Amino acid sequence: MSAASPLLHRRELPDAARVVVKVGSSSLTTPDGHLDPARVRALAEVLADRHAAGGQVVLVSSGAIAAGIGPLGLSARPRDLATQQAAASVGQGLLVAQYAQAFADRGIRVGQVLLTADDTVRRGHYRNAQRALERLLDLGVVPIVNENDTVATDEIRFGDNDRLAALVSHLVRAHALVLLTDVDGLHTGPPTRPGSVRIPEVRGEHDVAGVDVTTRGSAVGTGGMVTKLESVSIAAGSGIPVVLASAANARAALAGEDVGTWFAATGRRASTRLLWLAHAARTRGRLVLDDGAVRAVVERRTSLLPAGVTAVEGDFEAGDPVALTAPDGTVVARGLAAYSSQEVPGLLGRTTSDLRAELGPGYDRAVVHRDDLVLVKRRASAVPRPR
Repeated sequence: MSAASPLLHRRELPDAARVVVKVGSSSLTTPDGHLDPARVRALAEVLADRHAAGGQVVLVSSGAIAAGIGPLGLSARPRDLATQQAAASVGQGLLVAQYAQAFADRGIRVGQVLLTADDTVRRGHYRNAQRALERLLDLGVVPIVNENDTVATDEIRFGDNDRLAALVSHLVRAHALVLLTDVDGLHTGPPTRPGSVRIPEVRGEHDVAGVDVTTRGSAVGTGGMVTKLESVSIAAGSGIPVVLASAANARAALAGEDVGTWFAATGRRASTRLLWLAHAARTRGRLVLDDGAVRAVVERRTSLLPAGVTAVEGDFEAGDPVALTAPDGTVVARGLAAYSSQEVPGLLGRTTSDLRAELGPGYDRAVVHRDDLVLVKRRASAVPRPR
């Protein structure tokens, strides 16, 4: 599929050839944490109708951990990673089985796709993921995507499926992203607050200035409105419009009706790896740059050479995301390291010509190549130490 042209108006959504739909845990489960087959089937019916009309759909579905809560006898969503992984292992099969049966009743096959953050940042991984998703769509299959919670660790996980959905929409070159949740769109304040009203359309950051989005998500989910707006920023900022609506209004949202909130695309499409680095990467270490290297990276957009690195922290391998900081600790960029943390100390402050002469041709490359580097827009003075 060629690069999608951005939709300019909500009314164009019914004609979008490919959409990514994300549904949250709270929209699929009962209040006590059990998976609700009726809700799963209702969503599947909406997406099956879209599929039958010729549209391609990728479903990013939360609910694996929530689906495992009841069968494991847990009283609430577990907080520790090991129990979350166990619940996901039990719940993922239950979740996909429900979807498979609901779609099968309409003659549609589904395919399970479990992703980790590495699958959207490492060159080989994301190309494989992209090929697999494209082939599933070509074969008329509805891919059901979820984070691979069973094996994901704190360091490499997306953190929530809102962010995953935004990155998947970019990965598959979707025409639009539809985020389904338990509230009908963005409001001027918490929806339960008297006087709070729905915001039907957002064309830029000025339209959401002063909006209160501090309300926490549900007990069975991980996200709230803050994470949804972060995912909107990722998608809309890379040329993909977003609709945020309640799961109950899924059909109306896909039909382009005035439900939820329409977020217009505000930017152009970028490399998936750079998009991940800018919005979702958890860095494994940091490289401290001298003032000259900061200017070269930030102002001239050059690669980071060994001569400009003064210190290295953290434990990372070649290909891992790292933070690039100024001497005062301000993060100026993120990038994919070309060397491991064990190799970098021997390169500090040295020119590539010296390294080539002493160590061989393989050591004259940049520490972070400019094609694997993204500038950080919001400069922060406090830099978290890598674990």
